[in-house]
Amino acid sequence: MSYLEVKGIRKVYSQRIGTQTVEALKNVNFTVEAGEFVAIMGESGSGKTTLLNILAAIDKPTSGSVVLDGMELTRIKDSAISAFRRDNLGFVFQQFNLLDTFTIEDNIYLPLVLSGTDHKSMRARLTPIASRLGISAILRKYPYEVSGGQKQRAAVARALITNPKLILADEPTGALDSKSTDELLSMFTDVNSLGQTILMVTHSIKAASSAGRVLFIRDGEVFHQIYRGGDSNEQLYQKISDTLTLIAAGGDVK
Repeated sequence: MSYLEVKGIRKVYSQRIGTQTVEALKNVNFTVEAGEFVAIMGESGSGKTTLLNILAAIDKPTSGSVVLDGMELTRIKDSAISAFRRDNLGFVFQQFNLLDTFTIEDNIYLPLVLSGTDHKSMRARLTPIASRLGISAILRKYPYEVSGGQKQRAAVARALITNPKLILADEPTGALDSKSTDELLSMFTDVNSLGQTILMVTHSIKAASSAGRVLFIRDGEVFHQIYRGGDSNEQLYQKISDTLTLIAAGGDVK
């Protein structure tokens, strides 16, 4: 059994006015193995955000199932969803989602505080993560006192500190400059090399070329994928670029 199994996901939204419906996802199927780093790409309106929300247990599919390490997300009771997300998923957002009234350290601790973890255990978890991500020196600072790249490092630390089964990254390089983007992608590669499973939604070819596999969504379905194999980031970048060019031209991808 794969670590993450997405089977026959369909999502239909009803319009507020009238009886018209919008089919955001038609029939999404894919699997992710433990320790994989997978990127998902597609044009605006292709269904990427809807899919991410379903994988994050924020939204429920109209039909189909999502199974993470043997747990079917659609069967989790509403009262237990928040605890499930906190204990099993790590999130890295484009806009960091850090609280300006909390120090960097307290922002990272937040999911552990919500789960009732004692301070000694929190400190023991944070110390090696902060060291690995190079943010030990800024833990007592506030988000408005550090750079965008440092904020994103803090966001990655917050995602890692719960030892999540899966990290979901939503356009994580979208608010970063070129140098910070390179640093974040290098961090993701390092974290993934330690066995962390990562699923990243992105418009960035550069970001996607750091993954081990790239899924392409079009019209609510996964219609193509590229495996890294032995390719370098530059070679994978070119394959992704060529694929997106064919998609934009309406051609078939083989």
